[in-house]
Amino acid sequence: MKRFERFAALLLASAMLMSVFAGCGDKTDGSSSGKASQASKGETTSSSKAADPASADTGETDTSKEVELSMYVVSDRPAKQDDIDANFNKLFKEKLNCTLKVNWIGWAEYPNKYPLLFSSGEKFDMAYTATWLNYSALAQKGAFKSLDEIWPQYSPKNFERQSEAALQQATVDGHYYCIPTLLATYSAFGPIYRTDILEGTDWDGKMENLADYEAYLGYVKEAAPEMEPYEVYQAGSGVDDVWMQEQGFYAPKSANFLWFDPNEESPKLMAWYEYDKTPEFLQMMKRWNDNGYFTKSALSDTDSQKFKGGKAASRVHNIDSYSGEYIEHPEWGIKYANFVKDVSNLPFTQDALVISNTSENPERALMLYELITSDEDAFNAFFYGIEGTSYEFVDDQVKALNSDDYGFSACWAARTTEFTKDSYGAPPDLKEQKAGFDKHIEEKNGEGCQKYQGFNINTSNIETEYAAVQNVIQQYWQPLELAYVDIESGLKDYQAKMEAAGIEKVREELQKQLDEYAASMK
Repeated sequence: MKRFERFAALLLASAMLMSVFAGCGDKTDGSSSGKASQASKGETTSSSKAADPASADTGETDTSKEVELSMYVVSDRPAKQDDIDANFNKLFKEKLNCTLKVNWIGWAEYPNKYPLLFSSGEKFDMAYTATWLNYSALAQKGAFKSLDEIWPQYSPKNFERQSEAALQQATVDGHYYCIPTLLATYSAFGPIYRTDILEGTDWDGKMENLADYEAYLGYVKEAAPEMEPYEVYQAGSGVDDVWMQEQGFYAPKSANFLWFDPNEESPKLMAWYEYDKTPEFLQMMKRWNDNGYFTKSALSDTDSQKFKGGKAASRVHNIDSYSGEYIEHPEWGIKYANFVKDVSNLPFTQDALVISNTSENPERALMLYELITSDEDAFNAFFYGIEGTSYEFVDDQVKALNSDDYGFSACWAARTTEFTKDSYGAPPDLKEQKAGFDKHIEEKNGEGCQKYQGFNINTSNIETEYAAVQNVIQQYWQPLELAYVDIESGLKDYQAKMEAAGIEKVREELQKQLDEYAASMK
């Protein structure tokens, strides 16, 4: 999680430096907050007519002319993707008289190539976007077409199924610029751990908090001394965030060095060195270090597959990773525990779709996306592929076939709660755990952490200080949280370096944005 947050932060800074977008819309400079000013659920504006004359009065687009639409996604292209494309295009042509060309941007090239998509002037229709691809920052720079009028008109079923939280998160400077996913995901985070190695011991199996996890690590160290009890590598522990979330705190995305209480009426950002219980956390990590619960060379260790490879007994991650690990090694008795006190839905813009400003067929593109997200046959063909060739359904789960040649779609935004299946062999308690999260979120009724999932920071006024703070975290916080330096002096050094880097300017700017966001949610 820490590595991902930091990489996203660096990509965010890169996106903020882009000052001109060729062929894009007007530049805006506000932060993401509030409802769209020209559209609300179930309503559209009438200030301008749709581009297609046939749709101006009837709400429908003339589909008599065949068009080829284009989409960009981020992932490595499967070897036989052409077969899947031909299969779904046969269905798309029958239903909408269109075809879709999917362009794949590989993992090795996306950090540089993805932002340039929207400044190159290239004509294309749709693209996958996400919070980790800096949706909000790119929207603020005018990279995407406003959807205020055309989304409700040409994808009405999709629009009507969006939650109020999703609509709010799609809003930047008062306008909708993306279509969020219809699949709920969760902020749950905690240990994914093996139980087979403790069979025959007197471990009680309890795993409700970090204290229980610490006890588990001790048992593992004794029962399987050849293993690392806890997987840590290169980018810090990841437990620091969980420790704060276990106590109910929340951090802005891409700024998990500042925390606040989401239940306060006017929450205030707090640095690690200002929290009176931080020494307690650092003492816990010192015990883990002294007891050998993680490697002494974690910050130089590049092996991110130690749990998967059987070298480590546990790792800390999300519930989706739990499912994948369980499926791969069912014989390990893998279990999962969530330690986040106030579980919320992750931003629905974590996976989303945008319409490019260069699109020549935005209405048809939205009609196609409507088909994919509301017609199960279209969804299966687009997302899963060819039944019997690339996938099959078994007991209401989806099983991938021939993964060397085929893969599921990288437009993860298209997933919906109704159509998306658990992977074949998923943990038997997966649905139960998610149902528990849903119940908690419903009981919170939009308050607490759920209220702030739509808060996205804007670093355009603090780029230098923000980058400097990130460097301090890597150089001073990570060694401190892994107890490689003295706690008392290390915490003082961390504070001094953060202050020298400009943390107060960063805090002042982000506090202003947080205050504005909180006010807009009242």
